[in-house]
Amino acid sequence: MTAITLVAARTQSRSRRIKLGTLLSLVVLIAAAVLVVAPIAWALATSLRTPATSFDQPPQWIPSDPVWSNYKAVFQQVPLAGFFVNSFLVTGLIVVGQLITSTMSGYAFAMVRFRGSKALFWIILATMMVPLQTTIIPVFLIIKYLGLTDSRLSLILPAVGGAFGTFLMRQYFLQMPRELGEAGRVDGASHFQVFARIYAPMARAPMATLAVLTFSAYWNEFFRPLIFLQSTSKFTLPLGLVTLQGTLGTGSISIVLAGVIIALIPSVLIFLAAQRYFVEGIVAGSFR
Repeated sequence: MTAITLVAARTQSRSRRIKLGTLLSLVVLIAAAVLVVAPIAWALATSLRTPATSFDQPPQWIPSDPVWSNYKAVFQQVPLAGFFVNSFLVTGLIVVGQLITSTMSGYAFAMVRFRGSKALFWIILATMMVPLQTTIIPVFLIIKYLGLTDSRLSLILPAVGGAFGTFLMRQYFLQMPRELGEAGRVDGASHFQVFARIYAPMARAPMATLAVLTFSAYWNEFFRPLIFLQSTSKFTLPLGLVTLQGTLGTGSISIVLAGVIIALIPSVLIFLAAQRYFVEGIVAGSFR
């Protein structure tokens, strides 16, 4: 009876520790969510106020008299439709390019045995540690040499391949059974046929994850468009929204934030549409 009581006490103590750990995790997650959501909520609230009341203290999170005309003013002050088209064109082609190159390279590093594959993979992975600012001048000179300055291709071509995408897809392909590919090879299929007909259809979840992450990164990109583009007609959305600030920052902060909220909508919609595959891909890629 004493042994049973001791086991029950230990079980109860372990259960309490688990509940305490869960509670602490929940508190940390709620705090992190507040830190992420609060700036967006403030931007949304401020976009519905007049500039005179934008910085009232304490902040008014729910405007009593929303100024919806700020959103109309965004379309009146800048060619927002053109900025959207440029961003969708540039970001969409980058996403497609990265899906193709990263999926194929990830499959090659995971499933195809060739000399120097590990060294080459680590070299590609090492490029993730090189800041963009250190390579922007060589890339700009190459773009200028090719005659692509002030063009959308100057943003698309350097971003078609990516080390992170290669790493993500390789990790997923490593979890797939090699027997499937070997069976295809026995039947006379080439490596590309095995990839296209067997493994690629099974990799929809990590491909969706890569697509969402790539879209979010390049949809919000500001630095490269600032360096490579000069014509307003070719500006992407983040760069174009800067013009809402006006000369010497004299523009309305409410209108600027209205433009920011409009720019957030595509990323949110794409994440919601691919959320199931995104979560599945993240979980699947974390096991190896």
